[in-house]
Amino acid sequence: MQKQDMTIQALFDLTNTVSRKWLEAYTYPWEVLPHIGEIIEEIAKILPQDEYQRIGKNMYVHKSVKLPPTAAIKGPMLICPDVEVRTGAFIRGNVIIGGGCVIGNSVEIKNAILFDHVQVPHYNYIGDSILGCRAHFGAGSLTSNVKSDKTLVKVHGADGDIETGLKKFGAMVGDGAEIGCNAVLNPGTIIGKRASVYPLSSVRGCVDADCIYKKQGDIVVRQ
Repeated sequence: MQKQDMTIQALFDLTNTVSRKWLEAYTYPWEVLPHIGEIIEEIAKILPQDEYQRIGKNMYVHKSVKLPPTAAIKGPMLICPDVEVRTGAFIRGNVIIGGGCVIGNSVEIKNAILFDHVQVPHYNYIGDSILGCRAHFGAGSLTSNVKSDKTLVKVHGADGDIETGLKKFGAMVGDGAEIGCNAVLNPGTIIGKRASVYPLSSVRGCVDADCIYKKQGDIVVRQ
């Protein structure tokens, strides 16, 4: 994957997120990660007050969303219309959840943006990541957001590395990508639009759009 294929414009259709205006100010999606809380506060200023309820200081939930009593939530947080939040979900703050998403049983999310219609339905961890429209994570698949040696995360492109300056950086997952059950996306992973990752994979680096990741060194173009 070339650096030009890692940009916000290459990975995502910005018409599918309430945060479009703010994402357009950046080139690479990981540049947004330190600012998600600020973006939520800016969006909150223009939310229709008759459609959203404010919980506590800075949690904004559309009135169509039913939070189960077993869900744990922390702000800043924004949940858009028609999101299904299931039993035991843990939303830890600095999280934007787009319309029509599914946040499933025992799913944990922190410092992340989910575009519209993302599904993370079973035992997933999404940290310091952005998931594009209709991205789907199979049961148990997750983003790993800190390197084992605690050094800053680099993104490894075919035309050179990019220093992100971030210690915590999970994955950037393009629109329509499919992540198989129990797959791990290691820190700094970039998954292109409509790409697929086999179950039980440990993905490190980048997967081009419309490709299938079978294992390290075995990535094929979708036919």
